[in-house]
Amino acid sequence: MNYTYLTVPQGEKISMGSDGKLRVPANPIIPFIEGDGTGPDIWRAAKRVLDAAVARAYGGARKISWMEVFAGEKSFNMFRESMGDRAWLPDETVDAYREFLVGIKGPLTTPIGGGIRSLNVALRQLLDLYVCLRPVRYFQGVPSPVKKPQDVDMVIFRENTEDIYAGIEWMQGTTECEKLKRFLLEEMKVTNIRFPGSVSLGVKPISKEGSQRLVRAAIDYALEQGRRSVTLVHKGNIMKYTEGAFKEWGYQVATEQFRDRVVTERESWIIANQDKNPTMAPEENARLIEPGYDLMTPNQRQRIVDEVQAALGLMATHGNGQWKKLLLIKDSIADIALQQVLTRAKEFDVIATMNLEGDFLSDALAAQVGGIGIAPGANINYLTGHAIFEATHGTAPKYANQDKVNPGSVILSGVMMLEYLGWREAADLVIAAIDRTISQKKVTYDFERLMEGATLVSCSGFADALIGNM
Repeated sequence: MNYTYLTVPQGEKISMGSDGKLRVPANPIIPFIEGDGTGPDIWRAAKRVLDAAVARAYGGARKISWMEVFAGEKSFNMFRESMGDRAWLPDETVDAYREFLVGIKGPLTTPIGGGIRSLNVALRQLLDLYVCLRPVRYFQGVPSPVKKPQDVDMVIFRENTEDIYAGIEWMQGTTECEKLKRFLLEEMKVTNIRFPGSVSLGVKPISKEGSQRLVRAAIDYALEQGRRSVTLVHKGNIMKYTEGAFKEWGYQVATEQFRDRVVTERESWIIANQDKNPTMAPEENARLIEPGYDLMTPNQRQRIVDEVQAALGLMATHGNGQWKKLLLIKDSIADIALQQVLTRAKEFDVIATMNLEGDFLSDALAAQVGGIGIAPGANINYLTGHAIFEATHGTAPKYANQDKVNPGSVILSGVMMLEYLGWREAADLVIAAIDRTISQKKVTYDFERLMEGATLVSCSGFADALIGNM
């Protein structure tokens, strides 16, 4: 398409094939937003590192054609006279990400006041980037507040378009809030709004379709990458018909669409019990997996026995230890998960969860491996191929233009982008260079102040060190 404010470089478009696989040319056009605050500093460093890795990995046979697009404060300052508030996120920027499929961005300032709540959320929703992908791993030598950060190697699939981030809420005292309140109190007969006279109200949408496409993507990833397990994290013990439904829908897609490649945790218990004692009656097996079995009503006991018998129907394909080679599907209550990623990190591998829980988990895990400054992220629609890779931290405006901050988050997001393109050789070069540079203790100020004997380098100096270590 034709653009008024953007310049399209020489290069070719990435496309999605009929087989659902990306078609990546040797010189793909990649839109980028450098970001606000420290964004220009970290983007310059990241671009140099990514270009050097691609050049070295492929001897000049491949090259990214970078296309600058605009959003945030820089965009508003450039286009506010012609676009007004739309200058925060111009239509052409969204169009470019839509046309060229894959892009990357730095941190953005969100406008204060009305209009768009978050530019990041807006991009995710406009392009239906339903997966927020957040891998969290430890680089040896990075300062950490926990004893065994090396145990952390997790990938979070956070649903990106629903939950309370949909922004369906009304302020106390507004006409809309009063209308919804009357509906709840008078028509729905809700009795547990504690202070109805001063309440603000919001809606938490969790859909079956949205939940299952997220879990399906997590399972596909886990199988492709040879991961051990997928954990569905939820607060279904309290929010039974939203987060509880997410869990149930997740198990449904796992057992109906991946039956020969997965085993649920409870199925594994049942099958393991039967492997140990092949003559065990279903009722006996039920007692082993459900400690309160004998205290249940007859109907409750029958449901457990039915569950046991259904699992025993898998013995031909899952029995005799065969289940141990399959992908384990399990679930965890969110508050327990937040505790156990600290105390039992090795028990978690791929995590699939909703928007809010994923936000909490990804930042908490980032702190365990050195902070959000080196936490990469991606927003992906695996059905259309659209993806935007991004630094996950804020703009840190007080450090803008000081060539000081750690560019690791956007560099590692670029690594994720290279992997998504299938350019793993280049991605591996960057990862190896980061490992080597940190082991040499050549680090930016955030790490240098916490590492004994470290050498302080600037943002651009860190990029120099990475390129030198390739």
